[in-house]
Amino acid sequence: MAKQRIIAITGASGGLAQEIVKQLSPSDGIILLGRDKDKLEKCYRHVENKTCLAIDLRDDNAIKKMVDYLYQRFGRIDVFINNAGFGEFKSYDNYTSQEVRDMFDINTFATLTFSRLMAEKMVEQGNGHIVNIASMAGKIATANSSVYAATKFAVIGFSDALRLELADKGVYVTTVNPGPIETGFFDQADPSGAYLESVKKFVLSPKYVAKKIVRILCKNKREVNLPRLLSVAHKGYTLFPRISDKLATNVFNYK
Repeated sequence: MAKQRIIAITGASGGLAQEIVKQLSPSDGIILLGRDKDKLEKCYRHVENKTCLAIDLRDDNAIKKMVDYLYQRFGRIDVFINNAGFGEFKSYDNYTSQEVRDMFDINTFATLTFSRLMAEKMVEQGNGHIVNIASMAGKIATANSSVYAATKFAVIGFSDALRLELADKGVYVTTVNPGPIETGFFDQADPSGAYLESVKKFVLSPKYVAKKIVRILCKNKREVNLPRLLSVAHKGYTLFPRISDKLATNVFNYK
């Protein structure tokens, strides 16, 4: 009989997290991390083997205390999914410095801090899997997403390096890079709905993305790029950057 997996996920009140939890095995122990514990308890009231915990991801000390607490309480974490994040699509000159810092705090620094601390613990336990939900925006930059793209480029770069450092220690690091997903993310990123409508041919269902993520848990998978069309576009973006810049400006600029 396989041992119970202990799986933790940040940003657990979001639509993607909810779909991931639906598709996990009933035997998995699930740790749900978010800003509002009551909201999490309500959202996951029908889920067994769950633990809901509140955390302020802007607080490095709170993250450190959370990692220590999780290991004291559960003894190990088999999978840690950094899923929390948000975006705002607007021109570079419409951001305040505080807005830039706020987005980096959640999208980047919280992910890096959790990943570093979890990696140390997982190395000690001899195995583990860190899954960082990044974005195709971290591979293909487009206009009016400069700050969001920067936060995700940073996550991908960090994860790629961390993967190499942990390669011989039994700990896997995977980045998941989806295109637009039809979740509450766009309530803030695209309040008018115009962007989501313009890219509807690329929009992914959270159920589909969750299925791809659940399938690779505890497996040595480098990255997951979705949808296939954007994955192919990224290869062209890498091989032919000048042409890609023209296309991104004149053809694929939906924001």
